[in-house]
Amino acid sequence: MSRGEKVFAVFNYLFFAFLSFTTILPFMNLIAKSFSSEAAVNAGLVTFFPVDWQMGTYQYVLSDRTFLNSFKISILVTIIGTAVSLFMTALAAYPLSKPRLRGRRLFILMYIFVMLFSGGLIPTYLLMHKLSLIDKLAVLILPGMISVFNVLIIKNYFEALPDSLEESAKLDGASNLAILFRITLPLSLPVLATIALFYAVGYWNDYFAAMIYIHSTELKPLQLYLKELIAHANNAYNSAGMPLSIDSAMNATPQAIQAASILVATVPILLVYPFLQKYFVKGVLVGSVKG
Repeated sequence: MSRGEKVFAVFNYLFFAFLSFTTILPFMNLIAKSFSSEAAVNAGLVTFFPVDWQMGTYQYVLSDRTFLNSFKISILVTIIGTAVSLFMTALAAYPLSKPRLRGRRLFILMYIFVMLFSGGLIPTYLLMHKLSLIDKLAVLILPGMISVFNVLIIKNYFEALPDSLEESAKLDGASNLAILFRITLPLSLPVLATIALFYAVGYWNDYFAAMIYIHSTELKPLQLYLKELIAHANNAYNSAGMPLSIDSAMNATPQAIQAASILVATVPILLVYPFLQKYFVKGVLVGSVKG
């Protein structure tokens, strides 16, 4: 490496180290608050390390029925929504990847038009109401079931697969569905894992749909619970609307409860990344190089 390249490499390392450090700091502050005592949090003494260590906040959060129910709803919506969305997206992408499909360009233009221009919030709400989906668990899954962006990524990946595989399968008498499920999808694990991660993160982090369509407390997902918790963080009230007793909360403050709830809600989706990391970069790159 030349001197200029070494300087550039050092600058890159320092820049990304600084960027990583600034990204980690908010999490360190949340962790510190969640493990700190009431007096330390209220006095503003907590920065990046716990002060007067205590575990009462997590005991309180994990014993809160509203939190646990919201956690269960989010897990359910994420698993079902990701599976259904991935299945429907693959079904939509497969025919679009075949040049022999009549009207293929028109269908692709229609998909892109829908991606750029939506019907709007009010028409969507009226549609959900007409379908009797308001305050139903399905309303958290169906509206975002297919993403045009994800359809195009999978379509491009399918187009990159050798045509000879499909031709050989047809010579053996395989139908289009057999080719899709026995040949195309098994060979597309990188892009499918990537899109599954996109859908899972989207369903897990979504609170807006629940805020618009869900009215029952027992159907509120975790992110909506956290939004309401953060909105009322300065009030000494728990999720049930009752005054927060220090004895019942075990030395937990509203700020500490907020921090612990956010961390507990972040852990599940973070655990998914290591299992999909080996597919992630390959799936994005291969699915995006072909137009």
